[in-house]
Amino acid sequence: MAKQAQYDYIYYGTRCKAGEVVAFVRHVLQANMRAEARGQRKTPICIWGRHGIGKTEIVQALAEQIGYRFRYIAPAQFEEMGDLVGMPSIEGGRTVFRSPEWVPQEEGPGILLIDDVNRADDRILRGIMQLLQNFELVSWKLPPKWQIILTANPDGGDYSVTPMDDAMITRMMHITLEFDPREWAKWAEQNGIDSRGIDFVLTYPEVVTGLRTTPRTLVQFFETIAGIDNLGANLGLVRTLADSCLDQNTAATFIAFVNQELRALVKPQLICDTRDFTAEVELPLRKIVQKKSLRVDILATICTRLSNYLTLTERPLDGRQLQNVIDFIKLDFLPNDLRLTLAQDLADPDKPNNSNLLPIMEDPEIGKILLEGM
Repeated sequence: MAKQAQYDYIYYGTRCKAGEVVAFVRHVLQANMRAEARGQRKTPICIWGRHGIGKTEIVQALAEQIGYRFRYIAPAQFEEMGDLVGMPSIEGGRTVFRSPEWVPQEEGPGILLIDDVNRADDRILRGIMQLLQNFELVSWKLPPKWQIILTANPDGGDYSVTPMDDAMITRMMHITLEFDPREWAKWAEQNGIDSRGIDFVLTYPEVVTGLRTTPRTLVQFFETIAGIDNLGANLGLVRTLADSCLDQNTAATFIAFVNQELRALVKPQLICDTRDFTAEVELPLRKIVQKKSLRVDILATICTRLSNYLTLTERPLDGRQLQNVIDFIKLDFLPNDLRLTLAQDLADPDKPNNSNLLPIMEDPEIGKILLEGM
């Protein structure tokens, strides 16, 4: 089994979860728009992070969410300087450079994403510096209201990157994206990722990043098993699929998860919709998690899935469903920290659809839990 090497990676900016990165980028984009309106210089943003954790997807999704145009380049694929600066042309007796195809022609607001910038060779990297400084290269400029976001892999490790010097680093604002299982699980719920894969990531977050195992390759794997109804009856195929894109340790852990624990994970829909909470939720769950030591990992996974399910469901819960959620929060074997975290998630006014859950907070015991946790 290949061991993952440990490297002293070099990042820039605060290490943040996806939601915090999005908030940072939105704020800087707005500040740049105000600066441009005043005739001042805009500041590019660089998002650092390991491969496959969703840097590119975050930027693209944000552009769509806020109504910005979006253009993408991968300078590592540029072979000649002409790919970056364009081709020369004679106009009016002087040589000018016509902008390459990737340069937007229409006015923004828009985002130009320069992806994996430090995988470009040194010549291209030096050429990009003028673009970061003035939002122009040789004879052409980016249209008004366009902004630049870059992504980069960390220095100091096994990545084949070109180090950026201080002159380039100081032309940008920096932030580092780190993988967070709970935020990934919420994204996965919204995007229809196989629920068994979500359960696995939440139960075993320590094995979901590695040399080959990344959020990107996990999604590839989960998409290939989505059509297999009974994973346990097809373990040979499942293992082959896992080995094709994941680290050996991750693949082995997933197989063990299917064999031993997948059946233990009560689905959030069942918790909400059951007509016999004690028989269908409480007693089976108690039997599974109350071993020699309490299976807190299973309970934590179920709590996160339930929180995501409730905060993403637009349809209001009826009285029985609300009572089922209340009964789950009040289970006597649910650890107090998980109980408090779940109650706080459901009470968070900034989360969509949480106004539908206010009756849960009116329960005296749950209200007391929240007050004691403040």
